[in-house]
Amino acid sequence: MATLARLQARSTMIGQQYYFRNSVVDVFRKKEHDAAVKIQSWFRGCQIRAYIRYLHRVVIVIQKWWRGYLGRKQYRLIVKLAYYTMKMNIYNAMAVRIQKQWRGYRIRKYCFNYFYLKAYLRAVSETNDTIREALEEFAEIKEREATKADLERKERERDYRARKMHYLLSTQQIPGIYNSPFRKEPDPWELRLQKAKPLTPRMPQVKPRRSIHLSSWLASTSARSFPRSDVLPPIDRKQCQGPFRDIAEVLKQRYKPLEPTLRMEEPISELKEAREDFRRQERTKNIHDNMFLPFSSYHKNKKYIPSIHLSSKYGPESYGHQHFRDENPNKWICDKDFQTVLPAFDLFSKYGKLYSKAGQIL
Repeated sequence: MATLARLQARSTMIGQQYYFRNSVVDVFRKKEHDAAVKIQSWFRGCQIRAYIRYLHRVVIVIQKWWRGYLGRKQYRLIVKLAYYTMKMNIYNAMAVRIQKQWRGYRIRKYCFNYFYLKAYLRAVSETNDTIREALEEFAEIKEREATKADLERKERERDYRARKMHYLLSTQQIPGIYNSPFRKEPDPWELRLQKAKPLTPRMPQVKPRRSIHLSSWLASTSARSFPRSDVLPPIDRKQCQGPFRDIAEVLKQRYKPLEPTLRMEEPISELKEAREDFRRQERTKNIHDNMFLPFSSYHKNKKYIPSIHLSSKYGPESYGHQHFRDENPNKWICDKDFQTVLPAFDLFSKYGKLYSKAGQIL
């Protein structure tokens, strides 16, 4: 009991000592843990750095071997190309030398061979002489033929003149102009006139006059001046073989009545009426002539230009927005007024009826 009482009296002190010792142990344990972590981190860092240095050395060795292999391969290729280049240069030099020798031999033998050239020129000169003689003979033959043809032509002209002047031949009652009594021998033309035969006069060809009746004249001019609307083909006419149109359709197309053009069908005042209609529509749409401007001073100094067909000082404008009758005294060249020419619209209105009548006649 005494021991139990003594232990119970010391229980508070034992609890405090247990707590104090555990707290001290926790501090030492944390320091030891931190020291162990630091030692492990340093060791592991040294180990990793040593492994990285090892890998670096290994990679350097691999790169060295691989780059050496590529360098040796490139060097072999350069040496091979240099070998082939040197070989081709030697071959080209040998080919040039062979060509030089062959061309020199060929030029000396064929092109600049004195004896060969002399023989060639001799043959050319002989050929030229032969051709020249042949051409001279041919020219003489042509000249003789031309002379002969000229003589024949002149002889034919003399014969024609003798036949034409045969009425001048001498007779027993009337002597000819070529039979002069003062000549010992007769004139050659007198002998030619005796041999020639007189020309037979040509009778003028008279065309037979045909009587023209009114029915035949109408039949001949019906296709041009008197078109008929209904023309029926003959009953006994057969259809033509092939891809041809019907005869009635062809005749209807041929004798179609006159159709006036668009200019003849429309009235003369069409343009004026269209302008008046457009002006009336514009008046109904626009209440006043003032343009609406936005509420800003941007258009304050801008001049308003009215529409094309609005009223102006000289009436409606033809087109554009500038007046054609603006006066500029600086451009005047004289004080007199120019004579105006009728516009195209007035000319058309003046000669429109003539055109319509001509269209109806045609």
